[in-house]
Amino acid sequence: MPRSPIFRIGSGAGYSGDRIDPAQDLAERGELDALVFECLAERTIALAQLRRAADPTQGYDPLLRERMRAVLPACQARGITVLTNMGAANPMAAGHAVLDVAHELALPHLRVAVVEGDDVLAWLRANPHTPLMDSDQTAGDLAQQLISANAYLGADALLPALQQGAEVVIAGRIADPALFLAPLMHHFGWAANDWPQLGQGIVIGHLLECAAQVSGGYIADPGFVDVPDLATVGFPLAEVDADGTAVITKLAGTGGRVDQLSCTAQLLYELEDPARYLQPDVVADFSQVSFESVGPDRVRVRGASGQPRPETLKATLGYRDGFIGEGQISYAGPGARARGELALAVLRARLERLGWSGLEHRLELIGVNAMHGPALGADREPYEVRVRMALRCTTRAQAERAAQEVEALYLNGPAGGGGVVQSVREVVAAASALVPREAVQSRCQMLEM
Repeated sequence: MPRSPIFRIGSGAGYSGDRIDPAQDLAERGELDALVFECLAERTIALAQLRRAADPTQGYDPLLRERMRAVLPACQARGITVLTNMGAANPMAAGHAVLDVAHELALPHLRVAVVEGDDVLAWLRANPHTPLMDSDQTAGDLAQQLISANAYLGADALLPALQQGAEVVIAGRIADPALFLAPLMHHFGWAANDWPQLGQGIVIGHLLECAAQVSGGYIADPGFVDVPDLATVGFPLAEVDADGTAVITKLAGTGGRVDQLSCTAQLLYELEDPARYLQPDVVADFSQVSFESVGPDRVRVRGASGQPRPETLKATLGYRDGFIGEGQISYAGPGARARGELALAVLRARLERLGWSGLEHRLELIGVNAMHGPALGADREPYEVRVRMALRCTTRAQAERAAQEVEALYLNGPAGGGGVVQSVREVVAAASALVPREAVQSRCQMLEM
């Protein structure tokens, strides 16, 4: 059959905890060719590695099964290819989980491709002198704390799966826009060294990767930027021509807005140099990108270009970095702020007494000075305040003790405190390094029911 002149690709998620019903709506009504779930943040794989260490069958996105139950019936019935990085730290287990869901749903024969090879932890351990980005440290300096190290794969790692007819493609660390670029390259036959064309594909992926951010979810500011029906904001899709020109839009009847403002806001998201947006597949150039309104909730994007891809790949390192003990307590009514300030003074004195005042910490009144410091909240007299103390500690026991200091305010004053919560969490921090391409060998394995 001849290939359609328009390729329709939708965004099913912009982060791990994103809503599921808008993706199901896209699958059922979007007349899509591909549906992408982008669910990995910088620290996500490190956290997933901890889950995998506790249970070897885990380590993939916790919502993978629920998302697949929602969209697989419509996607298989309509020939929609699903691509995702929800494999996180365990793509193979994720692939088998998808097959389990297909079996539960009594779906016909399903082809699931698992893409691996992004894990470079062993390589970095063998090359400890690899410098970290934005730091004077090396990978070796984090050796005892390292949990994970994953390189950002590009669209080239996904193409073998699409060429083998995969209906679902599960990967771990893939550059976000590459999830969208790969099906465009496969469908239109774009060459891997057609840098201007790949640059245009990357801008489409960049606009779609955060889902509702480009359809109004992140610009809503009542009275300044009004966004209709935000509770039912629709996830975006792109109608892509063979030359890479695309129209960004959303489904009729959904909330939100797609216009030049929402697209411009998303274009600038996480962008340092618009002329050099480094991706595994291409150095994209967004400096000449233009947006044109071509109808309600329809914006045409064109003008992106690109240069040859970088010689190295970025890798994200996840490592243990201590614990944070946190406690909160509320004060309300007349004199609430004064009692909150007294509580902070007591907590400062307690830190001094315990010898912890030199540790990194925050003491603040939420709603008064937590976001912008004391200057902007100096003249406020709120009816209620919430005291928060957070202390970075080296051990879990110390973090638990710090949180208990806030709870102790119940009986040790000031008056009228209530609603105490305590928490202790391990800090999983992220660092970045550049690794040579030869350190990364992607591979694709097809799983079938």
